[in-house]
Amino acid sequence: MATDPLSDILRLTHAESLVTGGFSAGGAWAIRFPAPTTIKFFAIVKGHCWVSIDGEKDAIRFEKGDVGLLAAPRSFIVASDLNQAPVDAMSLFSGAGKSATQIGDGEDLAYIGGHVRLDAASGPLVANALPPWIRIDAATTQATAFRWLLTQLVDERSDVQLGSQLASAHLAQLLFIQILRAHMESAAVMSPGWFRAMSDGRLKPALVLMHGDPARNWHLDELADACAMSRTTFASRFRTAAGVAPLTYLGEWRMRLAQQALRDSTTPVAVIAQSIGYTSESAFSNAFKRMTGHSPRDYRNANRPEDERGIDEADAFEFSSELN
Repeated sequence: MATDPLSDILRLTHAESLVTGGFSAGGAWAIRFPAPTTIKFFAIVKGHCWVSIDGEKDAIRFEKGDVGLLAAPRSFIVASDLNQAPVDAMSLFSGAGKSATQIGDGEDLAYIGGHVRLDAASGPLVANALPPWIRIDAATTQATAFRWLLTQLVDERSDVQLGSQLASAHLAQLLFIQILRAHMESAAVMSPGWFRAMSDGRLKPALVLMHGDPARNWHLDELADACAMSRTTFASRFRTAAGVAPLTYLGEWRMRLAQQALRDSTTPVAVIAQSIGYTSESAFSNAFKRMTGHSPRDYRNANRPEDERGIDEADAFEFSSELN
């Protein structure tokens, strides 16, 4: 299977989607949700409602099958009638283990919500690339996939069977990916960054090459040829979309891979350097310090669990060699 840059980034940031609750409602009602500390998503399974997000001038109407995503730490109100005094969501879901509730007769609307966990160190790579909020209309080309996923999520949560917890987690992950795909295919104006670059089909071949073999000494001509563009046109288009030049993007991606390896493994710095295309440890260390402000070893020590900080890298390599 060809390299998939979006999957690369979601894996790097340990993106994990979870459905955490929901409610049904009838009559006149309004609920205020606090500003989320993670990316939040929600879907309207039945009926319709209004969503008013702090900082936005106009409320947004959500219909059955519509999906919303909130990446900014803003509170918001979900309501049948925005003139109603909103009830604090925390009071509705405050019972021990309580993840769902009913307002009124519960006949008019069904809502499910969840959030996306991201790695604390690398998570901003995803969170900062998204707009403050996204609404995916049930009438989009992704609607069929959304309808199926929402139906399955509701079934898994209402009729708990063996494996339901894991099934719900995988369905929520698919829902998040579909939201990202739908937004990429939309006509929405995006800020420069990796998300916008991946949304540009003309640039995809270059991104696939760089993510597929980040250690290779890619030349601008090779990347431009893969996109069937002249060197100048490709460089200009890539910079406009990504906000950086192609080879700068490659260098930054290499450093993110290095950060992950330094945090999550005891692989020697020299080996990490070679794995991402540096011919010497010193060249890698200088590049890493320019980007992060820290040497690779200082970064590793600062990001190690407390009980591992006394383990010297050479000792770790020696121990690994003995195991092999």
